[in-house]
Amino acid sequence: MKKIILITPVYNDWESFNKLLDEISLTVENLHNVAFELIVINDGSTMLTPKINIPKNIKKIEILNMKKNNGHAICLAHGIRYCLKNYEFDYIILMDADGEDRPVEIRDLIFKIDKDPNTSIVAKRVKRSEGPIFRVFYQCHKILTFVFTGKLMNFGNFSILTKKDAEVLSIDHTLNSNISGTVKKNIKNLGYINCVRGKRYFGPSKMPLAKLIFHSFSIIAVFKMNVFLRSALFIILFSYLNPYIGIYGHVLSILIVFFNLMIYYVSLMIEKNKKINTDHEQKNSEIIAH
Repeated sequence: MKKIILITPVYNDWESFNKLLDEISLTVENLHNVAFELIVINDGSTMLTPKINIPKNIKKIEILNMKKNNGHAICLAHGIRYCLKNYEFDYIILMDADGEDRPVEIRDLIFKIDKDPNTSIVAKRVKRSEGPIFRVFYQCHKILTFVFTGKLMNFGNFSILTKKDAEVLSIDHTLNSNISGTVKKNIKNLGYINCVRGKRYFGPSKMPLAKLIFHSFSIIAVFKMNVFLRSALFIILFSYLNPYIGIYGHVLSILIVFFNLMIYYVSLMIEKNKKINTDHEQKNSEIIAH
């Protein structure tokens, strides 16, 4: 029997979390030879944790209460490391608790892992539910990432990881700043499923545009050496093309320098996060079991 640990962070949105539990239970009830447990990272919520009724298809829920609000990346990084230290398991599933990662696609992740049990699987987004402005910025993010890093980033945190890959990720401290970028950097052989970005269960997205842009830069900053090298090559290329493109080459070179300064700034934040011992950020834990 495969043992799978689902890890999800929650910040105040306990109403969504309870709905997530119900949907996960319905999704996995006919999956045989699979046992599910759930680790919830309470990301310094200011609301009291409500009573949680454990669904019949999940054996145990453990809530890790963080001392303060640290954000998704640190919570998921801590969840992965905590799981490796305290659980016996075969796979980890990472997902959001607000409905944007659809529980119905857990089945697709598991069916895919059944075909290739030694390969971690990510959920590749083929359709999004956000508005046109967000989609435009998301396409710009994918283009920038590919041009400056050579990596096509078309997935988020929603994934199923083998234990071996989880161990590899756990020792890379960029995990504290960006999950998907660290996955792409460290895991060379990734499988994927197609997924649809779901709508939040309750209320609008809580992530402002500025934070989304910073998130995009944090992915790119994981590959900062690629960025700096490619940028230097672009600037050299523009200098050779100067007789043909004139002032446009200078403008593009200035934009590239500005872009690199932004990436350098974000990389400093990543270096700062590297020093965070996520074990020290946890206050306590509580277990809910049948």
